[in-house]
Amino acid sequence: MANFDILEDLKWRGAINQETDEEGLRDYLAKHDDLALYCGTDPTGDSLHIGHLIPFMILKRFQLAGYKPVIVIGGGTGSIGDPSGRSTER
Repeated sequence: MANFDILEDLKWRGAINQETDEEGLRDYLAKHDDLALYCGTDPTGDSLHIGHLIPFMILKRFQLAGYKPVIVIGGGTGSIGDPSGRSTER
């Protein structure tokens, strides 16, 4: 693991405002040093936008702390279509 406290790092960056059980979360992270974190997105337009950046940056911080990030950019929803019937970009 890296030599910094991931929770303090994310708090300092404003990515965590409050948590229900900080001690429990710290214990969980300490016991699971092989933890993988997942972030996925499906396109609603023809490209990613700035709103996708924050979760990806948080995953990068976890990677720097020694965890394993997984990013999935789906195409299934984009190619099959929006289940709501919408055919225009959101």
